Amino acid sequence: MAAHRRPRQRTVHRTSARTAATIALAGAATATGWDGTGHAAPEPTPAQVEVTVDRLYREAEAATEQYNGTKERADAAERRLERLRDETARKEERLGEARTALGSVAAAQYRDGGLDPALRLALSAEPDRYLDSAARIERAGDRHATAVAGVRKQLREIERLRGAARVEVASLASRRAELKRHRATITGKLAEARRLLSRLTEPERAHADRSAGDRDTLSAGAAEASNPRAAAAVAYAYAKLGSPYVWGATGPNAFDCSGLVQAAYRSAGVALPRTTYAQIDTGHRVSRAELRPGDLVFFYPGVTHVGLYVGDGRMIHAPNPSSPVRIAPVDEMPFTGATRVT
Repeated sequence: MAAHRRPRQRTVHRTSARTAATIALAGAATATGWDGTGHAAPEPTPAQVEVTVDRLYREAEAATEQYNGTKERADAAERRLERLRDETARKEERLGEARTALGSVAAAQYRDGGLDPALRLALSAEPDRYLDSAARIERAGDRHATAVAGVRKQLREIERLRGAARVEVASLASRRAELKRHRATITGKLAEARRLLSRLTEPERAHADRSAGDRDTLSAGAAEASNPRAAAAVAYAYAKLGSPYVWGATGPNAFDCSGLVQAAYRSAGVALPRTTYAQIDTGHRVSRAELRPGDLVFFYPGVTHVGLYVGDGRMIHAPNPSSPVRIAPVDEMPFTGATRVT
């Protein structure tokens, strides 16, 4: 019985193997298109590429604003660390001087400290003079104690400064790691956008590239700036039309969106914060209907983009790496809010 069963097992095994191979081959044929139809993902249309590139640019700009904010905090931490180090060095120098003075006092006391004061008085040829000297020695001892207390206080202060410096060093290291992450995000998004744009023809890229926005002057009926500083900021922005977008840049020859706005007002003698998140809280809010040239206009729910309103429903802004500084309608992006710098 056993001898008859073995051939059947081999037959069943070969049959199962053939069946499995057939199924696997059929599946492979379907996946690879052997049936003549193919199932590879179709190439995106130019319109889909444009939508995806716009999304990538927005995400890169959000990461850029995070980078800018982190860099601002890192720079502040670096300045605090430098001040702490300078202060520590000054205090260590004063501590060295105090220690030298204490060493001189201690050496003098050691040289003169061999006799008991009462015996010195008994042996003194001039007791009155010795009593005066003893009083001076006692006062010197008080000064010595004060000096020792001063040194101890300086040591504690130096240790406090060193502890604060250690905290700043750790903060700075954390900020630099964060900058690296934001930089990687930005460069990754921009590289993907460039890759997608490279698939398009020249006419298609021209359509997707918003650098073709108009650079016309404003109409004669445009509103006046709210104050001379705003007018100066608008004039600066006009002078920078056509400048390239570079993430993290604040001029004078390249800008990102918040960098352009900051540079424009810096030229007017006004110091604005670095990021869109902080700029929107500068001055006071105005409604869209109240906009006047020089107002800051913000876009997207995360407040990730800013432009400088120039009147007639338009703004000057630094859009993205494929578009230089240009004039664009305020309606071009989802409006979030506006601020008037005062």
